[in-house]
Amino acid sequence: MEDDERVVFNDEEAAFLRHARFGELPPRVLPDELVELQETEPRPIRPDVLPDEDVWRSS
Repeated sequence: MEDDERVVFNDEEAAFLRHARFGELPPRVLPDELVELQETEPRPIRPDVLPDEDVWRSS
């Protein structure tokens, strides 16, 4: 086959090839099964108040 030749599949053949390559799709998620996310602030890298600066640096 030359580089400029292309194989064209009909819809049924394409669906079969997708199924053969990726398998069956998982069941659809229903809206009742969705969970609302709550975004939170990331933890600070360093505490705001330190009892002793040397203790923090040594750990």
